[in-house]
Amino acid sequence: QVQLVESGGGLVQPGGSLRLVCAPPRRIFSMNAMRWHRQAPGKEREWVALISSDGTPYYADSVKGRFTISRENAKNTVDLQMNSLRPEDTAVYYCNYNLNGEDFWGQGTQVTVSS
Repeated sequence: QVQLVESGGGLVQPGGSLRLVCAPPRRIFSMNAMRWHRQAPGKEREWVALISSDGTPYYADSVKGRFTISRENAKNTVDLQMNSLRPEDTAVYYCNYNLNGEDFWGQGTQVTVSS
């Protein structure tokens, strides 16, 4: 069964940093665009960032300049470095890819930004 494993969430103060890590299956990592999404309590899930199979990144306006998505080839992971975190970044963060029209999701990792 295809699986995505996310890690790296936690509690951080405003202005702090966290690094999320997504480990997809190797064949998926090498061929597919990978995405990070998030869902805050009571809100719709929203797209955060995407990295194409050739490494080109794209960001939602709300995180541009603060978050960085990257492919870590040595580890076979897709990382999301989050800096200058704000309380409104609090959410469950999910890793995702699409394969033949079907979306696959990880279990999510909680990020809480609070003093």
